[in-house]
Amino acid sequence: MRLEVETPHAGERLDAYLAGPLGSRSRAQRLIDAGFVRVDGCARPKNHRVAAGEQVEIQEPEAPAAVPSEVPFAVAYEDDAVLVVEKPPGVVVHGGAGVSGSTLVDALAGRIAGGPDPERPGVVHRLDRDTSGLLVLARTKEAYEALQRAMARREIEREYLALVEGVPPARAGLVDAPIGRDRRVRTRMSTDTDAPREARTRFAVQRTFGDEAALLRVMLETGRTHQVRVHLRAIGHPVAGDPEYGTAGRFGLSRQFLHAHRLAFAHPVSGERVDLTSPLPEDLGPALEGLPP
Repeated sequence: MRLEVETPHAGERLDAYLAGPLGSRSRAQRLIDAGFVRVDGCARPKNHRVAAGEQVEIQEPEAPAAVPSEVPFAVAYEDDAVLVVEKPPGVVVHGGAGVSGSTLVDALAGRIAGGPDPERPGVVHRLDRDTSGLLVLARTKEAYEALQRAMARREIEREYLALVEGVPPARAGLVDAPIGRDRRVRTRMSTDTDAPREARTRFAVQRTFGDEAALLRVMLETGRTHQVRVHLRAIGHPVAGDPEYGTAGRFGLSRQFLHAHRLAFAHPVSGERVDLTSPLPEDLGPALEGLPP
């Protein structure tokens, strides 16, 4: 794709200028960071201010080949419009800058569709690499658009099970704290940010283990990157085993104890309610067994 910057767009950031042609600003940023964008033949950063008359060339990366055998997953629900899978830990949902190896989207090539970004067709929401559990994907453009509307209206219920360090003082609570990129560590999300976005997380204590830990049921009202992990850290009870926001290896864990346990939504075609649950995976069980009653 080749574009010539017209006068009305002069002065815009490169990633903002390409957001329209590429379908989203995030996709534009990934392509710029990966070196697929040239301005007058030269690579430019995403904050480059374009000038009238500049020639912007986008080289689309080749779609990755599907390698299902490398990405194990179980299907929790499937029909012609919707696919719900149980994502195992260690699997990235879709590709992007800094991602190597096969992804869940690779494994589902040909089975999911919809959305403006061909690198993540059908992806309605995401789970972190080391978070396991239920994930809904669209199989058609119409289903994708309907699920996106439901997500925007907060009509898709997403619940997690999280083991946290220590015990919250209340049996239930709401964390209402905006989230954005951390001011100092740009790879992390934080409530201490220059670009806050609304974020709300509810929790309820399911079980306590002395004063050492608590098993929480966590409900998302918004869907920011790393939201559960950031919010639980913010109230002083980070997710056990979280290497980024807590203590790696806590209670013998090899990853963060966070599992997308329940997913409920109105079917985008029939309107019938879909309500699914996923049991804790085997790798998290030993951490609970080793804690005091």
